[in-house]
Amino acid sequence: METSSNKRLEILKNHKGFSQVFKPGKLTFGFVAPMAGYPDAPTPDIDSFTKIVRIADEGGVDVIWLRDVPFLDPNFGDVGQVYDPMVYGGVLAATTKRIAIGTAGIVLPLRDPIIVAKQAVSLDQLSGGRFILGLASGDRYSEYPAFGSNFNDRVERFREAREVIRKVTEEHYPILDTAYYGTLNGAIDLVPKPIAGIIPTISIGRGGQDLKWIGENMDGWLWHGENARNIPLRIQQWQEATNGINKPYGYAHFFDLSENIDEPVSFSGNYIRGGRNALINFWQQQQQAGLSHAVLNPKPTRRPADEMIQEFCEFIIPQFR
Repeated sequence: METSSNKRLEILKNHKGFSQVFKPGKLTFGFVAPMAGYPDAPTPDIDSFTKIVRIADEGGVDVIWLRDVPFLDPNFGDVGQVYDPMVYGGVLAATTKRIAIGTAGIVLPLRDPIIVAKQAVSLDQLSGGRFILGLASGDRYSEYPAFGSNFNDRVERFREAREVIRKVTEEHYPILDTAYYGTLNGAIDLVPKPIAGIIPTISIGRGGQDLKWIGENMDGWLWHGENARNIPLRIQQWQEATNGINKPYGYAHFFDLSENIDEPVSFSGNYIRGGRNALINFWQQQQQAGLSHAVLNPKPTRRPADEMIQEFCEFIIPQFR
């Protein structure tokens, strides 16, 4: 039986990862893996990632976001953390203690939803309830032919795959007929089940969906690709889409923390930069406006990653605790 949005949010209050990342009235921070700068190359130096993760885990960063990038497309010039997000999520589950692990996001139309569900519940169990499933439809057209997948029906398949994941993770011996995937006839059951009973499932971008559908079918929304100063408008739209239910909203940005602690905050499209004093003031205003979570991707920075993350943890995060 489908769980209502209000009931889901009550359940998710007991989910370790979700409740840590999405706190009503509080702004939290996550970093996109590998949490380091690589402005001149598509591939980051991942050898130092273990050290950076330790700093983030111990310093109070709320979540590490892993991207789903199977191929190097020179037109995009970025392969994220290189390794598969679900496999790497397992490594992080074993080597971290408190930080949540999220995907931002699994390109759902290119993956089998039952396999995604199995991986997600496995990570939920292995991490002690710290896993958050972020889903996307993908924006790299060049990947679709490689998977033999139709780019033009990805929106419909995204919706259907979301329902498959919900069914097999939240119901025992589910029954479901699908147009694009398989058939569940009630004879088999996916194991294990989520620790809290459900997997927190976040929309990364819009997946080609109407915002109303996202508000009704997802546990939160992380947007990207626009200036952070538009937050009041987006939150108003999100509240309307969720019928006033307090589902979390956050945004993702390229990010650079200036070594000049008093440098003003500046914006350039999907890019935000500033010194820590100005950023604290800016994010305090965003928190008051209703922003739940800021996803920061430091790809443009030229600062040593460990130095930047250490400063962020020492001076910025405590202002929001």
